[in-house]
Amino acid sequence: MAGDYDRVRPGPPEEALDWLVPPDCETAVDIAAGTGLFTRALQRRVTQVIAVEPDDRMRAVLTARSPGVRAVAGRGEAIGVPDASVDGVFVSSAWHWLDPDQAVPEIARVLRDGGRLGVIWTSRDRQVDWVAELDALREPHAVRPAADARSQLRWRHEVTLPGDAPFENLARASFTFARTMTVDDFIDWLATYSGVITAPAGERAAGLARAREALLRRAAGNEMIEIPMRSTCWRADRVHRPASGGPR
Repeated sequence: MAGDYDRVRPGPPEEALDWLVPPDCETAVDIAAGTGLFTRALQRRVTQVIAVEPDDRMRAVLTARSPGVRAVAGRGEAIGVPDASVDGVFVSSAWHWLDPDQAVPEIARVLRDGGRLGVIWTSRDRQVDWVAELDALREPHAVRPAADARSQLRWRHEVTLPGDAPFENLARASFTFARTMTVDDFIDWLATYSGVITAPAGERAAGLARAREALLRRAAGNEMIEIPMRSTCWRADRVHRPASGGPR
């Protein structure tokens, strides 16, 4: 499953990275790095990347496919690098797994003054009606309206910082692009999501079959299909620590 995840999950467009990663970022941490899709994108821009991933299987794929990356066991609440030692901390499609009350202070601890916290979600563009409807079809349980699929997604694409978080210059941006892939690979991609993986086998198979039928209709006999994609990005900069060396 980790190999399929790495093969079919999407990476970010360069425009999103231009916006998210500051040009002077030399050392970066990728939290919940998975198999290294975003890690390798960072590697094209950053001298040293530290990939933090708690799952041994994901980390094994990351290590095999990302030479030069330092991969460590850890999580957003316990990053395991020294204080004020990195220029950027990034989270790709995993912010909803973090506990902000614990992770945000930990991220602030490891960032240098002025360092960047960046969060990015890259997936199908559910603002396009047929894509949102497809997501509803793949659900293992009752089919939901496309509007409900979009509504459920919104909470996953929000970053709420604790009130005393030492960050400033908060900003958001969104970037659209297209991804061309086979119908089979698209179905394999849908099958990597936790809601599908954890569903009973019969419901999982039925949901994916509905999605495949809809994709084949849209592809109109072609093997390849173009998927509208969107990267939603959020960023903030760490405020400078007080000269006295206080906890902020």
